[in-house]
Amino acid sequence: MSASDAAALLGVDRTRISNTEAGRFGISAARLRTLACNYRCPDPALVEALADMARDRTKGWWEEYRGLLPAFFLDIAELEWHANKLRNALTSHIPGMLQTSDHARAIFKLVIPELPADEVDIRVAHRLQRRRVLDRRSPPAYEAVIHESALRMQFGGRAVARAQLTYLLEVSEHPHVTLRVIPFSAGGFSGAGQTILYACGPVPQLDTVQLDSSHGSLFIDSEMQLANYRELLDKMDHSVLDEGASRKFIHDIAQEL
Repeated sequence: MSASDAAALLGVDRTRISNTEAGRFGISAARLRTLACNYRCPDPALVEALADMARDRTKGWWEEYRGLLPAFFLDIAELEWHANKLRNALTSHIPGMLQTSDHARAIFKLVIPELPADEVDIRVAHRLQRRRVLDRRSPPAYEAVIHESALRMQFGGRAVARAQLTYLLEVSEHPHVTLRVIPFSAGGFSGAGQTILYACGPVPQLDTVQLDSSHGSLFIDSEMQLANYRELLDKMDHSVLDEGASRKFIHDIAQEL
């Protein structure tokens, strides 16, 4: 259906449709259902999930950082907040929402070009607030797979690294957190070298994968790519220690520091 035809259904200008599709304008749940009906969308669960999103006009905590941080920082926080389940896999870093302030500060001080002190402070504060998603009334299930190399990286020195591992052990006791480790002894594994955040939406069509890069974040939502990342994470699970063994593994590394 052309943008002009869709606009006629709603009694609006055609530019309203293109601006809505581009995310510049919002849309009401009623208008969304009207469009879905006329587009002949056959999936009522998807339509209802989209309608729920259209009804939610509340501003999240991340909005206080708009204009202070690159937009993708806010997008990651919003993605985590609205996910039904989060799957994280990392090989060289501790998950962002599980980092201590000293660990996060040490990482941001290594950014090129070098960040001014106040910019580092803002980024650290934002990163620490991301863990609020785990403390709310109905938090999403959070599963993290961390490679041994990330556990042994001493960002900020031995004392900071030890405190970071101690905090990981504390968080691993959270009822909605599953933390598992891939040891060096596991050898090669699928997804080695990538940092992956898989956010599950209310329906599979609204899942999103976030990937880190030196230039910012990449967000993926095509059906084929989502399927590939689900398979990759499932295969990665074959190389992990169980939760109890992972906690002991982290504790032993902390004791070595």
